[in-house]
Amino acid sequence: MTGKVESAKPNGLPHALGAYVIWGFVPVYFKLLDHVPPVEIVAQRILWSIPLLLVIMYFRTQLGEYLAIFRHKAHLRNLFASATLIAVNWLIYIWAVSTDHILAASLGYYLNPLVNVLLGRMFLGERLRPLQLVAVAVAAVGVAILIGDALDTLWVSVSLACSFGLYGLIRKITPVGSVPGLAVETTLLAPLSLAAALWFATQGTGGFGDDFETTGLLILAGAVTAIPLLLFATAARRMSYASLGFVQYLAPSIAFLLGVFVYGEPLSTTKLACFILIWVSIAIFCVDALRTYRGVRV
Repeated sequence: MTGKVESAKPNGLPHALGAYVIWGFVPVYFKLLDHVPPVEIVAQRILWSIPLLLVIMYFRTQLGEYLAIFRHKAHLRNLFASATLIAVNWLIYIWAVSTDHILAASLGYYLNPLVNVLLGRMFLGERLRPLQLVAVAVAAVGVAILIGDALDTLWVSVSLACSFGLYGLIRKITPVGSVPGLAVETTLLAPLSLAAALWFATQGTGGFGDDFETTGLLILAGAVTAIPLLLFATAARRMSYASLGFVQYLAPSIAFLLGVFVYGEPLSTTKLACFILIWVSIAIFCVDALRTYRGVRV
């Protein structure tokens, strides 16, 4: 009887794979929009996310939670900060993809878990385990190597890792659901996004309305934002944090392969050395996470 109950337990792995595969192939989507200014893409992404998120919350009976956040000043203040960080993150990422810097973006998301460890130590008082210290040190050497060869794109990687890391930190200390939280963030960004979209429309320098394909892709940006997040939220509820941590490297790995083999971005010896060191640090990080997870289960 016990075996049957355990086998019936929902498995979050398909949802996690779906989320990270979508995030991994997102550069292909944004490459199709490389003729549109990144600011307009972000603005349209925000505007078209809102109605989709409202529909999702309606079916998940989360509209009450969404509205309640606006009455909580502390939560609203935190989400305004997180909204600013995610908007900056999206803008840098889309700019990097459209200007052939997918490898730099990939490196940023490889670095993100290590940045999270440091932020946890600095702001949450979490102690770094010995292997975590080694992983961070190896990653730091990898980043240092780039300073002498790819300083012009290093800021992309560091900015993406830090902005998303700080975003995650704020969301971690703000007790709101992932979908209602994102809905509030996009709502807060909506006035500025609408102003930007209207400005591009009046100047004739944007892409919305230019042709059917571009307009359709900009509208679908809302789904590209909301669907993987919904899959991720489902996976997070059904999987252990350690297991989810392993899957997260799928997205930057796909982006790395796309950058090198599909879009032909140059991979110099220095960049390759940096990536190898980052991969080593990730391996150390994963070994530590697995050991800790097994220790907790025992």
